[in-house]
Amino acid sequence: MSVWNPTTVHHLALSMETLEFIIHPDGRVQEKVTGIVGSSCTEVTAAIEAELGIVLTQESTSEYFAQRQHQSDTAAMQVSSFSNW
Repeated sequence: MSVWNPTTVHHLALSMETLEFIIHPDGRVQEKVTGIVGSSCTEVTAAIEAELGIVLTQESTSEYFAQRQHQSDTAAMQVSSFSNW
């Protein structure tokens, strides 16, 4: 049985993952990724970049260097195993 703990704050972060492409008149394609935390954005864009050609430059945003927050199983177990009385 799980016990509700009013001192525990739960955050639900919902973000929209977007890929934006700008095609310039000279044929260059500018790509911008938002809403993806960490280096997984490179996995998302790898196939597209392989088809487009050579990547001339790459700039990492703050989202690239951010880390996802995960609650450990141990912490979740501790919260749910408190006595009910």
